[in-house]
Amino acid sequence: MNFLHDLVSQEFMRRALVGGALIGFTNGFLGSFIILRRMSLMADALSHSMLPGLAIGVMLFGLKPGGLFFGGLVAAMFVAIGAMLLARGSRLKEDAALAILYTIAFSIGVVLLQMLPPTQVDLKHYLFGNVLGLGDADLWIAYGVALVVVPGLILFQRPMMLTLFDPAVARSQGVRVGALNFVLIVASVLTMISSAQSVGVILMLGLLVTPAATMYLLTDNFTKMLWGGAVFGCLGSLGGLVVSYKFDGIPSGAAIVLVLGVVFIIAWICSPRYGLLVRLRRARHFHEESLKRWEHDEPHKH
Repeated sequence: MNFLHDLVSQEFMRRALVGGALIGFTNGFLGSFIILRRMSLMADALSHSMLPGLAIGVMLFGLKPGGLFFGGLVAAMFVAIGAMLLARGSRLKEDAALAILYTIAFSIGVVLLQMLPPTQVDLKHYLFGNVLGLGDADLWIAYGVALVVVPGLILFQRPMMLTLFDPAVARSQGVRVGALNFVLIVASVLTMISSAQSVGVILMLGLLVTPAATMYLLTDNFTKMLWGGAVFGCLGSLGGLVVSYKFDGIPSGAAIVLVLGVVFIIAWICSPRYGLLVRLRRARHFHEESLKRWEHDEPHKH
C-alpha cells in the first residue's frame, strides 16, 4: 500500500501515469492498422528518421516540446515523402529508398547529438525513453495527437479496412488507396512523435506494434483487435511505468516494451486458436490418427 501511495502522491508520477496510459492507448489502437497493412518496417524507419529533427529542434528552440515535436515531424515526413519520390523517379523500389534515406537521417542525428551543448535533460532520453520526465506541454501534445489520430481512424475505418485486406477491390469501389496510405503514415508519425519522450525513437516500434500483435494472436475480429490492442497498450504502458519506478535503473521505454513483450509471449504460447500449445497438440493429434489408421490398415495387407 505504501508503494501505491508513493506512486500516486507525487505530481510527476501522476503526470507520467496519465501520459503513459494515453500514449499506450493511441499506439495500441493505431498498431492494428499498421500490422494488417504490413507497414511495421516502414514505421520503424520513420521512428529512426525523427532523430535529426529532434536534435535540430534542440539547437533552435532548446528543449521546448513544441520545437521537438515539429522537428521530429518535419524529419520523418521528409524521409517518408522523399522515399516515395525517389522510388518514382528511379529504378529503386520504395523499401530500398526508405532504407537508404532513414539510415542517412539517423546517422545525421547521431552526429548532431555529439554537437549539442550540455542541457538540463539528456537528449538520449529520446533514444530510450524517460516517461517520468513528461511535462505539461508533453501531455498536451499527447492529448492533441490522440484526439486527432483515434477519431480520424474511426472516421476512415470502413474504407481503410478495404485497403488493408484487398487494395484492388478498394480501388474498384472508388477508394483513394494512396491518400489513405498517406493518412496512415501521417497518423503513425504523429503518434510516434508523441511517444518519443516516453519510449524513445529506438523502442517506440515495440509500443506501436506489440499490443496489436498480441490481439492478432487472440482474435479474428478486427474490432476486438482494434480496441483490445488499445487497452493492452494502455495497461502495458502503466505496467512498464510501475516497473521503471520500482527498479530505478531501468529506463521507462525498455520497461514498457518488456512488459508488453512478456504478454505477447504468453499469448503466443497460450492462444486458444493460434498458440504454440494448440499447434503442438493438433500436430500430435493428427500424427496419432495417422498412426492408428496405418496400424488398422496394415493387417489387411497381409
